[in-house]
Amino acid sequence: MNEPKDQEERVTSIQQSLADAFNTAQYRLSGHGPRKVEVLKRAFEGISGDMDSDMYGKGETIEQFQREMAEYLGKESSVFFPSGTMAQQIALRIWCDRADNKRVAYHPLCHLEIHEEDGLKELHGIKPILLADSGRLIKLEDVKSLAEPVACLLLELPQREIGGQLPAYTELEAISAYCRSKGIRLHLDGARLFEILPYYNKTAAEVCALFDSVYISFYKTIGGLAGAILAGESQFTEESKVWKRRHGGDLISLYPYILSSKYYFEERIGKMEQYYREAVELAARFEACPRVSVCPSVPVSNMFHIHFAAPKEKMEQLLCLVYEKSGVGLTGNLREAEGGESCSFEFSVGDQAAHVPAERIDEMFRQLADLSASI
Repeated sequence: MNEPKDQEERVTSIQQSLADAFNTAQYRLSGHGPRKVEVLKRAFEGISGDMDSDMYGKGETIEQFQREMAEYLGKESSVFFPSGTMAQQIALRIWCDRADNKRVAYHPLCHLEIHEEDGLKELHGIKPILLADSGRLIKLEDVKSLAEPVACLLLELPQREIGGQLPAYTELEAISAYCRSKGIRLHLDGARLFEILPYYNKTAAEVCALFDSVYISFYKTIGGLAGAILAGESQFTEESKVWKRRHGGDLISLYPYILSSKYYFEERIGKMEQYYREAVELAARFEACPRVSVCPSVPVSNMFHIHFAAPKEKMEQLLCLVYEKSGVGLTGNLREAEGGESCSFEFSVGDQAAHVPAERIDEMFRQLADLSASI
């Protein structure tokens, strides 16, 4: 009678031990490091205490940053939001209202569909049309096959939930041209836009020129506290400010998010090429290990997924040993695949990778290869 409870406790213990092993490893190969208060303190080191804060979306602190981001993205105007969830729902609402059409199209694994508790549907009454199979990217033929008109198509670049895959740039251009010919607004979920620029060999403005509206994040590879930018033509962003107020997004002051976003953007935007090249090199080394594969097989950004052809519980035990023997942590959490015979995790290259001694990385891959071969 106690067996299910005992099994649950045993699994929980293993999960905790993997997280503990990762958190206590001497080095972490992924990301920028723990999100501690030091992240904010560092961003504020060079800021004068006399600087005026923003007030309810106004003031030089927020307005200057919005101008800088609009210029970088090649758009007329931009608005700083406390979250991307808020920014993207508002963008789609504006396009739906303009078209008098409450339908939008996006990928089945779009953030709005799987991570936002149906906010788009419940708060705005918008109906999503899911394009493509969940395991592949949206193609031009999917857009052309829409059975009913939509106000807007959302594309996520890269498509995170399937490993960070990207369409060919020519495919992206073709989708953009088709949408404009049909009066369909094109919105970019560019949470990781900065990270794909080295692969496309394009500027942010060149990519954003294909879209009517653009969202970017400042807490992912940029590593700020939180915050997002929504950019587009001026009338669009002015409408977004009204909706931002309606959503409660006009906090009395957003400067901790704005200043940390600006600080880490300036520090890390020039490192995207480095992160991308390191990701390609590391992915190849993971692929060389038995029972290990990566998706995409060659990364198109600093992020990719690592898959293990072994049950989650077994891999948690194996990774704990790898961390212990090499001193290098990879992840504190594994995602079990349907059927339970494999598992995976998301891996992103940031500042941490450059601080791990090469001999430790070599040892980590030796241990991973030896132990995975024994499964």
